[in-house]
Amino acid sequence: MKAISVRKKIIFISLAAAALLGLYAFSLGRPDASKAGQETAEGQAEAPRDPAAGQRRAGGGGGRQATTVITQPLELLPYLTVLNAMGVSSSAQSVEVVASAAGEVVALDIAANTRVEAGDVLLQQDARTQSLNLEIAQAQLDQATETVARYERLRANGSSTVTDVTLSDARIAQRLAEANVGLAEIALEDRTVRAPIAGKLGQSDVEIGDTLSANSAIVTIDNDAALQVTFELPERAISMLSDVSTVAASTPSFIGRVFDAEILSYDSRLDSVTRSVTVKAQIDNSSGELWPGMTFSVRIEKESEPTAAIASTAVTWSRDGASVWIDAQGKAQQVPITIVSRRDETVWIDADIEEGQPIVTEGAHKLREGAALQAQSAFQPRGERPEQPPRSDDTASRELAPETNKQGDTPTPTAGEDRS
Repeated sequence: MKAISVRKKIIFISLAAAALLGLYAFSLGRPDASKAGQETAEGQAEAPRDPAAGQRRAGGGGGRQATTVITQPLELLPYLTVLNAMGVSSSAQSVEVVASAAGEVVALDIAANTRVEAGDVLLQQDARTQSLNLEIAQAQLDQATETVARYERLRANGSSTVTDVTLSDARIAQRLAEANVGLAEIALEDRTVRAPIAGKLGQSDVEIGDTLSANSAIVTIDNDAALQVTFELPERAISMLSDVSTVAASTPSFIGRVFDAEILSYDSRLDSVTRSVTVKAQIDNSSGELWPGMTFSVRIEKESEPTAAIASTAVTWSRDGASVWIDAQGKAQQVPITIVSRRDETVWIDADIEEGQPIVTEGAHKLREGAALQAQSAFQPRGERPEQPPRSDDTASRELAPETNKQGDTPTPTAGEDRS
């Protein structure tokens, strides 16, 4: 009997606790009936404000709303191909002056970094021996010339003592004497070293009293009226070299200045190791402010023919490659493209698209093939766009994301709307 009474007490306590919990949950979760009724009435009053929802209900809820996108017409614009390279300058004409013969230096005029003209005397060697040799050769020539003249006079007077052989030998001796005079003059001239070209002298270690051997280096002369810059360009520059005649060159020695350089020549083949082509360009340096050996940064540019250009935001990617969406009479159409060039926010493409065709630049990620579009131009000011029916914030957001709830009911107005 005691066990039965204990079980009854436990069951009673459990039922009482369950009843208390149910009352507590009911009191917390129960909505305010008056407030719910007010919201229902206001929702019915606000429903006619959404004309799109009314149209959907009138149409039976079977069609999808057009997707709002931003479009921009396809333009044809040229693009600029730019290549940069580093090069070293050299004189357009440069020589190393050497001694033509051995001898002692007796006079010198080769001050470094001074300008000379072609033919100016730079160095004089001891030429006493060569001067004497020239005098001997000249005396022998005079004697041979006098002999020939005497034989010719005798022949003219009918003398039989001068035979043809005698006269011929005299004339040969005269010619040999003339040749010896010429050799003596050359030997004497070789002792005087002259500037072969006009230009600026370099440094020299030769001093008066030094004995030079034949072909000994004396000094360098650089004709820096023009400088040649040698640089290398990659293989893809080959198509540009035939169309470009000038390049822009700059040097750290003159920051902020750009020098025009005319392309003189380039190799007929690529380097087998670097896969590059060597190019030479010439810079006018009549002012003399640029020096041979300077490092130059070279920039070569080429402008293309007008090519299809779009905003970079219009490009979409998939496993099939790059593509864009176009507005084909209000329907979305995807077109594959090949990117030719890119700069900043503009992309040049190769695609089967006509000039002026509207290209979707914003909202392309929401599109499917054949989807209805509601396009707005990227260049049209908002104040000039066609007026739209009044709508609430929820209506505007519904146009950007056209999905509705399953029942197709008009959403409840937000707390920030004017319900008057």
